[in-house]
Amino acid sequence: MTTLQQLLGTELPIVQAPMAGVQGSALAIAVSNAGGLGSLPCAMLAPDALRKELETIRSQTDQPFNVNFFAHTAPAADEPREAGWHRALAPYFSELGLDPGAIPRGPGRLPFGPEAADLLAEFRPPVVSFHFGLPSPELLQRVRGWGAKVLSSATTVAEALWLQERGVDAVIAQGLEAGGHRGMFLTDDVATQVGTFALVREVAQAVRVPVIAAGGIADAQGVAAALALGAAGVQVGTAYLLCPECTTTSLHRTALKSEAARTTVVTNVFTGRPARGIVNRVIRELGPISAAAPAFPQAAPAMGLLRARAEAQGRSDFSPLWAGQNTGGCREVPAAQLTRELARGLA
Repeated sequence: MTTLQQLLGTELPIVQAPMAGVQGSALAIAVSNAGGLGSLPCAMLAPDALRKELETIRSQTDQPFNVNFFAHTAPAADEPREAGWHRALAPYFSELGLDPGAIPRGPGRLPFGPEAADLLAEFRPPVVSFHFGLPSPELLQRVRGWGAKVLSSATTVAEALWLQERGVDAVIAQGLEAGGHRGMFLTDDVATQVGTFALVREVAQAVRVPVIAAGGIADAQGVAAALALGAAGVQVGTAYLLCPECTTTSLHRTALKSEAARTTVVTNVFTGRPARGIVNRVIRELGPISAAAPAFPQAAPAMGLLRARAEAQGRSDFSPLWAGQNTGGCREVPAAQLTRELARGLA
């Protein structure tokens, strides 16, 4: 059977989770050069920024790397719901002296499309991963056309089987412990979400392709446990958040090092889609799950204005402090060192 290392062309079966908003090419390069699969989150990058990041990666590593995109369906405009969301946030806008009329229009997070495919074709990244399902068959064929391996996240066995039927090379089994956005796409029912080790075991028994365990894995012992349950490799995100190569804000770093990091929840108040983060003021007051939040990603623009103003005042009241349930592995060490320490679980 082909190992994950053979599939990806890496020395180690360790994938660094793509984490939009807290990392760029520096983290991906460091992990790839250490033998893992570094990942670049691309969903929030404009074409010029994406090109620059890809040029940087190509100039600083000759090892395989992954580029990650969202594959959601852009929602139709829902002005009444957006207006309701803005009313829910109005007290905060007033408190911070912000004009609701300044809320930017536009999604901010676009699904993978032809323009991104055109750009990627110039760089031919060896691995392309998706969150929230897969793009159209035509776009997927373009990605495969330059020989890229395709990965995508599943949060249930049904999603894993759906991905396998569409030819993914490996399934990322994302357990409920994972930080950031849930990759769920066949349902929006959070009650269907289960823990990593339960999910990995079930998915590994259900599919023929390699399974990559994600969620709550932050040290060598966690790596070893995931492999023992049938995973071919692991994906690690939260543990990297304090590494110097990350662009994690000082407020986010402070939260990760505090007692607050012991309490994370799945919330939709930042983007409109379930995602796990450290509990802060807006989650306590509006969530964790708010019926008022419009569909992903339409909740984000208004919250982004509140975040920017509050962070300028040294407050993280409206910041998405993404983190998984296991923050104990977060340490201020170089990403290469952390990758090697995780690899000890492979023995």
